[in-house]
Amino acid sequence: MRALDLVIIFGYLAGITVFGVWFSGKQETTRDYFLGDRTVPWWAIAASIVATETSTITFISVPGVAFARGGNFQFLQLVFGYMLGRIVISLLFIPSYFRGELLTVYQLLERRFGLKIKMLAAALFVVMRNIADGVRLLLTAFVLAAVYTAFVPDANAEAIIVYSIILLGVVMIVFTYFGGMEAVIWVEVVQLGIYITGALAAAVVLASKIEGGFGGALALGSQFDKFDVFDFSFTLTKTYTFWAGLIGGCFLTMSTHGTDQYLVQRYLCTDRPRRASAALLSSGGVVLAQFIGFLFIGVLLFAFYQPQSDPAYGTLTAGAATLPIEGAFRVVGSDRVFPDFITKHLPSGLSGLVVAAIFAAALSSSLNAIAATAVNDLYKPFARGRDDKHYLRVSHWLTLAWGLVQIGVALFFMRRNRSALDQALSIAGLINGPVLGIFLVGTFLRRVSEPPALVGMLVSICVMLYVRFMTPLAWTWYVLLGSIITFVVAYVVSFAFAPATPAQRDELAPGGAAENV
Repeated sequence: MRALDLVIIFGYLAGITVFGVWFSGKQETTRDYFLGDRTVPWWAIAASIVATETSTITFISVPGVAFARGGNFQFLQLVFGYMLGRIVISLLFIPSYFRGELLTVYQLLERRFGLKIKMLAAALFVVMRNIADGVRLLLTAFVLAAVYTAFVPDANAEAIIVYSIILLGVVMIVFTYFGGMEAVIWVEVVQLGIYITGALAAAVVLASKIEGGFGGALALGSQFDKFDVFDFSFTLTKTYTFWAGLIGGCFLTMSTHGTDQYLVQRYLCTDRPRRASAALLSSGGVVLAQFIGFLFIGVLLFAFYQPQSDPAYGTLTAGAATLPIEGAFRVVGSDRVFPDFITKHLPSGLSGLVVAAIFAAALSSSLNAIAATAVNDLYKPFARGRDDKHYLRVSHWLTLAWGLVQIGVALFFMRRNRSALDQALSIAGLINGPVLGIFLVGTFLRRVSEPPALVGMLVSICVMLYVRFMTPLAWTWYVLLGSIITFVVAYVVSFAFAPATPAQRDELAPGGAAENV
């Protein structure tokens, strides 16, 4: 990397910070700050969903999945589930988001069950999202550290990662603090274009540096079974199988895209369910194409570095071990292979553009969604009757506080020896299962009132914690299992309590009317 790359990278960081400050003039109410006054076009929301889903974790960790020992295209089985989940969300959940004025998706739970359920679901979201985005911040810091060590090879790599986490975290906080949700969405539209351009350019440069070009990489990838897609074995301990991907991926997407404020907030930025569904469904095709592209980049990296001759490669699973790559690079895990290529082998200018795209993924953060949830679902019940300007000020302060929390999470996970992709998705699956389960209870079990619903969620959380730390169950099954436990326990316990009121029963029902169970 050269001075031009640094100018592009830090120019981008400064530019989006200024962009966020410029948007601050439009944030006069909490509705403006959290929903952009519901005037964002559906195609911009679709681009925002794609940019969010293909984040830093995708850009760095997915190529590492194909690069690693035994790595292949079986990750795509999970993406097929993502596609199915989008269809279910469009039919089952999106219509209910537009009944009345919502600032967060958890307000639906208060209408259906009561305050306790809403606050529990909101608290779970705040915890999960801070952890997952802290991991994303860490991955972005890996890239910034690689940029710096390309200029100063003898620098203390660990210290540089710490400084990078703090720097990127501060920029993320400032941008989100001032810009609000509308600024986040429009930056993600730009980010998507940079992503696609950068990834395609990196693939072209990679292919040009491989003996035999793209054809040579395909041949080597085929030799090492890199292009295997389907595994129809039925095992609950293997992460990427067809059944785990289709079923588990469907439920994971139903939770992340259907009951998670981070993405539901984007749908609420438009004014009608048809446009929200168009944004969600159209984003699915682009996401599938992008995952395929990033896995191909992993194969190209494998062909470029030729790691199979190194004894360390025999122990390298995705992100879980270290591997020497060229003497000057010291030791890296598979999550750091692509950053190494970007900083050392892309031409000047292009390298800076790609790094800027990776930074953008982390900086278009979840802080606004977390602040919306914390203010509307966790703070307002204890501070009723205040004017909107008060809640807007609290929203800004909470954006700052949660940004500091994510910096702390990134520092904690820096020493964890595991793929960031697995860490982020397993964390999401662990907590989202009980939350999705309670939405399904509200949709299909008309008699269930707040007490049995609360019991179902609490039992599910306890069981899922046990599953996560005491069993070998693959994380792709977490959301399905957590949802089933919540659903079944709430249904059984409901016969010991009075049924829900008639007004509550139809609140989450598709089309305004639910079926009896």
